[in-house]
Amino acid sequence: MIAYLRDETGADIVQDLLVDDTELCMAHAINLCEVYYKLMRYTDEDEIKSAIQDLLEAKGLVVREDLDEAFWIDVGRHKTAIGSVPLADCFVVALANRTDAEAVTADHPDFDPIEEQGICRVRFIR
Repeated sequence: MIAYLRDETGADIVQDLLVDDTELCMAHAINLCEVYYKLMRYTDEDEIKSAIQDLLEAKGLVVREDLDEAFWIDVGRHKTAIGSVPLADCFVVALANRTDAEAVTADHPDFDPIEEQGICRVRFIR
């Protein structure tokens, strides 16, 4: 989402996924929080809120707020198994597994081990 919102390399791949009617694009609320705080380094709050609202409305991003016991236990198991991965990324993995989807990311350092260990399917945008 950050690559898309900042028009970085891989933004075109994210855009294609967002506008593809055959693909459901989801993000956990924790990961939207991560987008928000990372973008605060580069721009103002109103611009970030507008950009995220565009993702939600125009592009059809579905925000998931799963936090039932089975979900947070799954997140914790992933954090334990691949401890160097940030907790927010474990939410991505748990949501991808729960919905039988793939995680879409540009983050090779954190997601290469996840892919190599077969923890979830991963699509890299660059």
